Amino acid sequence: MPETSPHRELMWNMDGIPERIVLYLLFLIAAGICIYFFYKRYKLWRIGTPENRFNDKGARFWAAIKYILTHKKILRESGSGIMHLLIFWGMVVLFIATALTVVQEDFRIVILYGPFYLYFMALIVDIGGLALIIGILVAIYRRYLKKTEGLDNKPEDAILLTLLLVIGLTGFFTEGLRIVGTNDPWAIWSPIGYVVSLLLTGLSESTILGIHKVIWWVHGGLAFIFIAYFAYAKMLHMLLIPANVYFQSAEPKGVLPYIDMEDEDAETFGVSKLEEFTWKDILDTDACVRCGRCQNNCPAYLSGKPLSPKELLQDLNAHLKEKGPILLAAKPPKKSGTEETAETVETAVTAHLTEAQQAILDKPLVGDVISEETLWACTTCRSCMEQCPAMNEHVPKIIKMRTYQVLMESNFPPEAQLTFRNMENNGNPWGIGWQTRDSWAAELDVKTLDEEPEAEYLYWPGCSGAYDARNKRVTTAMVKIMRSAGVNFAILGNAEKCCGDSARRMGNEFLYYSLAQENIETMNGYGVKKIITQCPHCFNALKNDYPQLGGNYEVIQHAQFLEQLLKQGKIKVTQPMQGTKVTYHDSCYLGRYNDIYDEPRAILRACGANVVEMERTGDKSFCCGAGGGRMWLEENIGERINQMRTDQAIATHAEGISTACPFCLTMLFDGVKVRELEQTVKTRDIAEILADVIG
Repeated sequence: MPETSPHRELMWNMDGIPERIVLYLLFLIAAGICIYFFYKRYKLWRIGTPENRFNDKGARFWAAIKYILTHKKILRESGSGIMHLLIFWGMVVLFIATALTVVQEDFRIVILYGPFYLYFMALIVDIGGLALIIGILVAIYRRYLKKTEGLDNKPEDAILLTLLLVIGLTGFFTEGLRIVGTNDPWAIWSPIGYVVSLLLTGLSESTILGIHKVIWWVHGGLAFIFIAYFAYAKMLHMLLIPANVYFQSAEPKGVLPYIDMEDEDAETFGVSKLEEFTWKDILDTDACVRCGRCQNNCPAYLSGKPLSPKELLQDLNAHLKEKGPILLAAKPPKKSGTEETAETVETAVTAHLTEAQQAILDKPLVGDVISEETLWACTTCRSCMEQCPAMNEHVPKIIKMRTYQVLMESNFPPEAQLTFRNMENNGNPWGIGWQTRDSWAAELDVKTLDEEPEAEYLYWPGCSGAYDARNKRVTTAMVKIMRSAGVNFAILGNAEKCCGDSARRMGNEFLYYSLAQENIETMNGYGVKKIITQCPHCFNALKNDYPQLGGNYEVIQHAQFLEQLLKQGKIKVTQPMQGTKVTYHDSCYLGRYNDIYDEPRAILRACGANVVEMERTGDKSFCCGAGGGRMWLEENIGERINQMRTDQAIATHAEGISTACPFCLTMLFDGVKVRELEQTVKTRDIAEILADVIG
């Protein structure tokens, strides 16, 4: 085993003071440039409004560490994921090796000797360098030869990849020259460097010495350039993505920021200017690596709508880079003892601006930076956020901009006006009289909480289950199953109002607040503790949104509840489906919002179905097109999303399509009807299927 590091046996003398001064001077310059660019970015993030993302520091820290070490989300797409893993761990290993060498060479702390030198500094570092080069070559292939869909190639990307590739190659050439020049007896432990050394045998000692010195300085100089360029270029995502993981929302997935509609000091609601986003929103625009995974899984983008989640963040980032410096330069520091108001800030910012600068400040966020069509194309399916390896939050930004458009500008699609009015006047999107909400219950003799105040569960059929003719059949199936299982339940009847999910996702926070507050007061008045829902949108609102307004309940979705009844033996399948092929469509608000994937499939299998999966399934499920209030809006651009999803289901050659959401059921039922397959392909909710097989 080597008693000291063979790296000390350099072919040229680095012990000279001038050379070390130059080396460290270059490093300090590079580090200073890096810090300068980082600080400039940091100041831009500070333009945003405050937001507390600093709670639960321990949990946040370990979540970030786990994400860094495992690359779990990045590896969902194996090709690009492995490429990224190779580059990341290659750079980490080489960074550690460089740091240890500096510690030993300059601080005379002997570390690199014996087994540790052979196993880490020789073998693992060589493997790390090779991994880096392979990863970079794969990246070059994907970007410039294969031209992978979703990737956009900017000049800085080519510069960065070339820089890293040359750093890796010159590192191995330096290693090979060292091995051949010192006749290193342990050379075989550096396999890549050893192979390079074989190519260099036969050169004279002076030639080796001269080439080694030149390549060493080229290698070091390029490394310093990389350090200087780091915070300016895309590579900063190595820090920003872990930061984004650390600062991810601690709320349940999909929960929107609370807006106090009773705040008398509030001058505006939602976002109409870049600086009205939070600092985390603005950080997201810099953390975006333009990988294209979001748009490759966005139903709006794939159906030809004018929305790309990637371009949304990039457009906001471009606006940040043009507007941010103007705001920072124009706004003077706050004087001690003075109170800032919107008026004084506006005066300070706009003073002494050029006409061009003022035009940038006056540029409307919605309409110029982000088009109205882009804003309203979103189904809030959350697929962009689920697939994003940088943990960016696209959907909340869209809803914040919608909120301003609706509440402050009254600017929204015309058909939304009728939906809002119907919810406000009759407590449901169809505008059917509120006093007929419990008509379905009279036919089935279902009790209300007035009649059955001791009921264990409040059954919440939702607007679709109460009013929509197709979805009333799901409600009937649920009542049959619960009665068969002996479940003690009751309903609110006409006192139940729309949960407000569509209103909130369309940006009408005030209407959502009114509906939610009324529902919460009603349920709290009855002492409701447990709720069964059959609509994922109701489930998500009652479970995750209502606690912001004081509505805290144990909410269970019917897929979970029915699976529990089967497991507990409270219901039994007596007439199984005998292997009928059924494909299951994951509702976005059940799956990506609440991680309920297995229970619906378990129910179908218990019914005797042969469950076949669509190409896009689970957390990559394709939206039906109805979320985010799109159920009530016209779809007149591009392909119809529900038809695309129906075609994906038909492609499985299943005899039936199942789901666990009334919106999805409606959209898929309509899609099958358009394809004129309603006689051969049955579209049903899981509750209907289960009710049929329990006798």
